[in-house]
Amino acid sequence: QVQLVESGGGSVQAGGSLRLSCAASGYTYSSNCIGWFRQAPGKEREGVAAIYIGGAFTRYVDSVKGRFTISQDGAKSTVYLQMNSLKPEDTAMYYCAANQAPACAYSFLLTRGNYKYWGQGTQVTVSS
Repeated sequence: QVQLVESGGGSVQAGGSLRLSCAASGYTYSSNCIGWFRQAPGKEREGVAAIYIGGAFTRYVDSVKGRFTISQDGAKSTVYLQMNSLKPEDTAMYYCAANQAPACAYSFLLTRGNYKYWGQGTQVTVSS
């Protein structure tokens, strides 16, 4: 059974940093893609960053480029989202999601409907 467990959320002031973790289990980690999505109250869930571990490429939404970095540790089957220079508009519930090749094409990495497995989410709150 595939499981994704997020951690690392919290409350910070604008300009601060957080690192989110997504621990994956129950499937072949090396052939998957994992994406970070976020959903603020009253808004659609949007893709923020994603990584295709099998192909070693990443993708970011424009609003976080230069501030967020996605990385992975194969030994721990864990994907991280380092978030720097946080802004109040980054406030949201953050979810990690996973799928497996061949559903990991670059063009679909930030597409919500492309992902089959989802974690429960971790809250990020940025105050001004």
